[in-house]
Amino acid sequence: MNESSPRIVIVGAGPAGIRAAAVVVEAGFNPLVIDEGQRAGGQIYRRPPDGFTRTPEQLYGSEAAKARALHVLFDRLAEEGRLTHCAGSSLIATHGGRLHVLGESGVQVIFYDRLILATGASDRVAPVPGWQSAGVYSLGAAQIALKAQGVALGRRIVLIGSGPLLTLVGAQLEKAGADVAAVLDTSSWRRQMRGFWGLAARPVVALRGLALRARLGGRYHAGVTLERIEADGTGVTAMRWRDAGGRQRLTSCDMIGMGWHLRAETHLADLVGCDFTYDEQWRQWLPKTDRMGRAGNGVYLAGDGVRLLGADGAEIAGRLAAAACLADLGHPAPAASTDLRKLARLERFAGGLACSFPWPAAMVRALSDDAVVCRCENVNASAIRERAGFGGGEANKVKSLSRAGMGRCQGRYCHLAAVELVAAQAGCAPDAVGRFRGQAPVRPAPIGAFLRNG
Repeated sequence: MNESSPRIVIVGAGPAGIRAAAVVVEAGFNPLVIDEGQRAGGQIYRRPPDGFTRTPEQLYGSEAAKARALHVLFDRLAEEGRLTHCAGSSLIATHGGRLHVLGESGVQVIFYDRLILATGASDRVAPVPGWQSAGVYSLGAAQIALKAQGVALGRRIVLIGSGPLLTLVGAQLEKAGADVAAVLDTSSWRRQMRGFWGLAARPVVALRGLALRARLGGRYHAGVTLERIEADGTGVTAMRWRDAGGRQRLTSCDMIGMGWHLRAETHLADLVGCDFTYDEQWRQWLPKTDRMGRAGNGVYLAGDGVRLLGADGAEIAGRLAAAACLADLGHPAPAASTDLRKLARLERFAGGLACSFPWPAAMVRALSDDAVVCRCENVNASAIRERAGFGGGEANKVKSLSRAGMGRCQGRYCHLAAVELVAAQAGCAPDAVGRFRGQAPVRPAPIGAFLRNG
């Protein structure tokens, strides 16, 4: 393509971003791919540094072949000069067709004609009394440490939450030789069976998950009630919980990993003006797109940032978003019918997961007043409940009055819980109180980075 060709920018170099880039390159364009990682792969297929001794099979298990294929594909396209890889860079703001990208040299402004957002997802966490203590991490953080550095974040580990990632991380840590004391799932066996027909859409994947759980043996407990994370001046000391029979248990540990499946990373979609809808199945706000990922105004969304379908779904969605982009530019695009059928099957499976491993809304709404909800700003449940009355039960008013969601993470960890508390106080469903609006910069940025390019 010549210099007058439309500029296509892809944000994210995980499975969705890589597949989108490949389709765009095949059409003759040279896209710019912006990614926070130094090497492509995303969170699910995160690559370790050079010289790392663990093999892809050890890092990615049954997904090793897929990870290797994506890595090789992207590296080849970059080496051949068929795409431009803007590595180690964060898109922190966007307005009027301009992207403000933070890299080692500061903030640069990049113009685009078409924008494909493949921003992925992060851990969906729920507050547990004591979770602000040192030694409490998300499941994703534990997985990053294991994949990128080959280390466990504690000597004796307890994992809490629900969903496939809970047992996957537990099995990965156990396989690596870590001492996993307990894996505590808030979803009961009976609840997990409710999603059977959805999970049957991908029987091999479901059986693989059961096999991972079997490896954990008696360390896995379903239907638990999480009471409190015990800690002293040095950090976590134990997890206090009740088993399915109501018996109180205390498991000593020095590290806790937590997570209830995933939450879509939607801050950039918000800044570019996408519309949102509340998804009752996932109990979170998600961007609105058509089946191909079109969000309007030359913006396309793909991957877990719009549909929580995992790595396989992200690859498909990346191809579909790129095909929609090409079609809208008047270029020949790959046929989408096969990918759309595959996507429908993955959506049935994801629906089964959401049903079997739900967000613990009742647990969040029952939080004690002194429980910290926003760790960045140290805002407890009492403050949010009190401000809900002053704010008329509207999420952003409560945010401004309480400062919940205004810290370093920009609400990524407290948003869903805060909305649950506001809704409970207002006596309505979460969708009625709205959501925290995204603000720029979406990542912390040093003032000096702007001054160097002022």
